[in-house]
Amino acid sequence: MRILLATTVLALLPSVLRAEPMSLDEALRRAETQAPELRAREAGVDAATSAAIAADRLPDPKLDLAIKDFPVTGPDAGRFNRDDFTMQVIGISQEFTNPAKRRARALREHAEIGVAEAEQAVAAQDVRLATALAWIDLHYAKKRLKELDSLDAELDNLQATVTARLASGAARPAQALEPEQLRAEIADRRSGLTAEIARYRAQLTRFTGDPAADTVVDLPPLAVDGDALRAGLAALPLLRGYDARTLAADAETGLARADKRPDYTVNAAYGRREPNFGDLVTVGVTIDLPLFAKKRQDPKIAARASEATRARLDREAAERAVEASLSADLAMHRMHDEQLANARTRLVPLAKKRAQLDLESFGAGRLDLGTALLSTLTLAEAEVDALAREAEVARDAVRIIYTYGETRR
Repeated sequence: MRILLATTVLALLPSVLRAEPMSLDEALRRAETQAPELRAREAGVDAATSAAIAADRLPDPKLDLAIKDFPVTGPDAGRFNRDDFTMQVIGISQEFTNPAKRRARALREHAEIGVAEAEQAVAAQDVRLATALAWIDLHYAKKRLKELDSLDAELDNLQATVTARLASGAARPAQALEPEQLRAEIADRRSGLTAEIARYRAQLTRFTGDPAADTVVDLPPLAVDGDALRAGLAALPLLRGYDARTLAADAETGLARADKRPDYTVNAAYGRREPNFGDLVTVGVTIDLPLFAKKRQDPKIAARASEATRARLDREAAERAVEASLSADLAMHRMHDEQLANARTRLVPLAKKRAQLDLESFGAGRLDLGTALLSTLTLAEAEVDALAREAEVARDAVRIIYTYGETRR
């Protein structure tokens, strides 16, 4: 039993150690090591690298075993070594692919390595972005939940005021139910936020592998430098992938052109005959004859060249799309930042002042409870809205940084 208990504790220890809240950087580090998408792309790079080793190698030699000129009719039909024609032959042949074709194959396979590496970098970028967004969403959902808890505490104070006024006869009995009605509405919102927190935590768990994924209180600074991002767009994994595909298309074009140069095969054979006759040796060369290039090789070259042109145009279109998307995202980020500043400097302070004045008026008997509660709810909504705007600004920054600023492989 002791051994079983110790084994169970040791098995649970890693998850217990991971149960501590993680920072954004820690979540990203875990995602880079735990996400299966990245391990899958890494296997793709390994496969492309292995395939490139044999790209420019000659084909394997071929062994030729044969019985030649065996009689099937006449007086010697079905008999070995009764005439001077039947031979037992053993031979070997080696195909020599022209050097231009071998170089083109090597270039194509190395371009495929670049494509695989770019796909790995894009997958890493996607995982980091999704992990960061899940962290941000979980972080601010928890903060919004705390705001609702604070509103609950304020309702307790308001309930005490209502009870005192009821005791003095300054309030109607029905007014005692109004704080409870508001508390019921808050409970509905709390249920929604609790579900969102569970969803965001599940998303964070998906990438980090931590079943108890949680966030720390502090959010690291997220500075967005539009000029620096524009200057580094060419190094984005997405565009590097298009560059690699363009190189692969050029290599395919070179391979098609190399088909106009002949390959040749060298072969040698030894033929054993009836002992009364001498053995024979055969040596020869077989050469491809690309004599009809206009109908065979040239159309393939034109097709591959068109594919290469399409790859370059796709790359140009992708670059323009990225530039336009960055400009649009920066504009949205500026708008959300201005809206957040407006909420912090004007909307929330005004709502807080109004709620304070209305509560004072209610305490003095100059305002009905419904209006005071509405002001309190308006303040809570303003604070929650400010948090939502802050979360949107953080999401914008994360999306911009991890979409346009992640250039590492």
